[in-house]
Amino acid sequence: MSFTDLVTIIIPTYNRAGKVNEAIESALNQTYQNIQIIVVDDGSVDDTAAVVKRYPGVEYYYKENNGQASARNFGLKMARGSIITSLDSDDIWYPDFLSFCVEKLQSEQLDFVFANWDQDTKEGGSWNFLLNDPFLKPFFHKEKNEWINLEYEETRYLYVNACPSPSSSVVVRKSSIIAGWDEQINIGDDWCMYLDMILSKECKIAFTMRKLWRKRVDEINIYDGRKWSEVLEFLYVADLKTKLIKFKDRLKKPELKALQERYMSSLVELAKHNLIREFKIFQALNLLGRSFSLDVMYTLKAIPSLFMKGLQGKIKNMGLKKG
Repeated sequence: MSFTDLVTIIIPTYNRAGKVNEAIESALNQTYQNIQIIVVDDGSVDDTAAVVKRYPGVEYYYKENNGQASARNFGLKMARGSIITSLDSDDIWYPDFLSFCVEKLQSEQLDFVFANWDQDTKEGGSWNFLLNDPFLKPFFHKEKNEWINLEYEETRYLYVNACPSPSSSVVVRKSSIIAGWDEQINIGDDWCMYLDMILSKECKIAFTMRKLWRKRVDEINIYDGRKWSEVLEFLYVADLKTKLIKFKDRLKKPELKALQERYMSSLVELAKHNLIREFKIFQALNLLGRSFSLDVMYTLKAIPSLFMKGLQGKIKNMGLKKG
């Protein structure tokens, strides 16, 4: 079976002159060739423009810096394809990424699919990222012809609790996108977009454990380059609060409760970090107060385990330093 639908590849970038060329070349080298490649430069001050202009078939747009979601939405407005992908400018697709994913998407008329990847480590190695994902493991037994199809309720459960599909891993039907990427989100704008789709309609999705791309890691990655405390602050506190407000009326009671408990646990864990590692007492008390205002009993249960875990880690580190 052969598919020839136009696929638009959006590559948002910011000061990635040293890496964006490899992302572009990995898109150009796809075995699936009916593609439109759009690079959206989100206000770079390095040589990104000069690098991109070496590729005459690639569309280049410059805009003022406003974050990765804004850049992706700009690219979506310029997209002519009926299928959309968003390749981060520091990631690399393997040649069969699009052909393998598009065939699955189109042959079964799915809303989106995503693929496993090789995750670089800061030490120079790589690992099979999705192999030990606790939220995906329950579905591994359903694999058929290298793909795992999810029922709608399984999809809802998965994406309420986790986001196993970063932007570079996803191939999505343009008509299934509701409102694009949420520009109010700090880190998980892709997660928010998937939830918007899933909570609006009975999305049909599938994923493959075949590793079809490579995620590279450095100190300026939106997610992987951050300290855990920053991930907590932006993804699991600020962004989660935004999602709770945005999706409150579309979530079932157990789903809403699960997200609220994750939010409170994150407030407590961030308070622990501010108190034990940063000695910021006022900020810690403020975070705890926000959690108490939502659910006193849950917060009281969360404090001992999270604070004891933090204290044990600090004592262990002090012992290692003395040794």
